[in-house]
Amino acid sequence: MVNKVSTIISKNPVLILGCGRIGSAILSGLLDKGLKKSAIYIVDPFLDLIKSNFTALPIKSFNESLSDLDNSMNPSIVIIAVKPQVMDKTLTDLKVLNLTKTVILSVAAGKTLKYFEDKLGSEQAIIRGMPNTPISVGEGVTVCCPNNQITQSQKKLCDTLLGTVSSVEWIMDETLMDAVTALSGSGPAYLFYMVEAMAAAGQAMGLSGELSEKLALDTICGAGILLKTSKLSPTELRKDVTSPGGTTSAALEIMMGEAGLAKILRQAMQKAKARSKEMAD
Repeated sequence: MVNKVSTIISKNPVLILGCGRIGSAILSGLLDKGLKKSAIYIVDPFLDLIKSNFTALPIKSFNESLSDLDNSMNPSIVIIAVKPQVMDKTLTDLKVLNLTKTVILSVAAGKTLKYFEDKLGSEQAIIRGMPNTPISVGEGVTVCCPNNQITQSQKKLCDTLLGTVSSVEWIMDETLMDAVTALSGSGPAYLFYMVEAMAAAGQAMGLSGELSEKLALDTICGAGILLKTSKLSPTELRKDVTSPGGTTSAALEIMMGEAGLAKILRQAMQKAKARSKEMAD
């Protein structure tokens, strides 16, 4: 089993296909945690930008296409983070490599395990992952769903690699990935919008735009840190802030009302879930 990324060798490297926001975040986490520079290969057509961000990597790490790689390569894991419109070609090109002992980890939204099995074969070890954007600061969460070919050691490998940038959770029922997408995949945007809405409300009450945005941002970020580090539950923390008959209580009467935030979130997330399912069909 792989317990540390530093144990991955160049003979069985990590291959990242697509080094945009998600791919670059994972690459940064791997390098920070000690992945050998000789054990990483990147395939992406936009090499100039990637090279400028990862100047310490050897030139052989950067490749414009899979055809540039030695086809005798036997990667330990292939992380697929390409855009949907180039996925079919990417998987066709990928089949020239020796993938017999390789884990395919897809972090591409909307592509099912069956899709990859149809393209690469039902015997291929495949994991479908759903990360969220806080992986770019090492604070993400990734939910993974394996196909039937994944071994415990391959699962451990995935835990080790993704654990450099996020917490990792596993589900065995792939149909739940649509709900995961609606909750944690899209979730950061909900919070970002909350900051926007709070700042706009503060400005409407007379605060300057700059001060209102700072207060909203610092409040949300501070509350998040408190929530993560406290031993209290979200409910207990909320009650601690809410004095009977006070200002917070007055606000929560609206937010927790019949047509309040809980109902809006349920409706919004159900719509996101439905859209996720449509994208996979």
